[in-house]
Amino acid sequence: MAIKLRYAGNTDVGRKRGHNEDNLLLVPEENLYMVADGMGGHASGEVASQMAVDTVASFFQETSKDDDVTWPYKMEKGLRYEENRLGASIKLANLRIFETASQNAGQRGMGTTLVALFVSSEFVFYGHVGDSRAYRLRGDVLTLVTEDHSLLNDYIKMKDLTEQEIENFPHKNVIVRALGMKETVQVDVGHEAPEHGDLYLLCSDGLNGMITDKVMCEIMVRERSDLEKCCNSLIHAANENGGTDNVTVALVEIVKE
Repeated sequence: MAIKLRYAGNTDVGRKRGHNEDNLLLVPEENLYMVADGMGGHASGEVASQMAVDTVASFFQETSKDDDVTWPYKMEKGLRYEENRLGASIKLANLRIFETASQNAGQRGMGTTLVALFVSSEFVFYGHVGDSRAYRLRGDVLTLVTEDHSLLNDYIKMKDLTEQEIENFPHKNVIVRALGMKETVQVDVGHEAPEHGDLYLLCSDGLNGMITDKVMCEIMVRERSDLEKCCNSLIHAANENGGTDNVTVALVEIVKE
């Protein structure tokens, strides 16, 4: 059964920030879609997020043209080839950002989150570092398929926080894993078999930090027939609810024929 994809994406500076450190890259010829949220200020975050999406895209383009391309990292046992491919591309992005930051005083400390989605003929693969997220809408049920690498999420897992404690948590924006912070990075990768009509959402925390999963789900269910409009409606909702951060979204729908 052949798989076709419908996709759209958009990014917005938000209502409070002076510039946009997020980056979005849709590479439909590789069935590859990415969102990155840069950190570092003074345009360094924008540099890091751009390097991340560009490096992953280049690695996918090189390895799809030539099966004999030498990989910068060994294959991890227990993972599918495409999971290794995605993980290796993100690790390479991490190294390039780290080396660039180390060699340029003005870019010291820059980093970025990254969430990437790759679709093969059988599976949807996802990889991420940081707190940018991937969701799946199946029917009218929205499911988070990634796990934030954040201090808040660590506390939730360790201490089983209540909803009020989560709401009042003082360090919501602290992430514990990002690209560019160290020479090496652990990348979370996974895969699943998609169903016809599954709609995947990739986003920076400028979206999920402003609106609830319930609101996201309602917008996606209501406007899934027009993915560009759906992206814009999600961004508009985040901005209407404060827009305190850059907000970036990508939507990828699975169409089985």
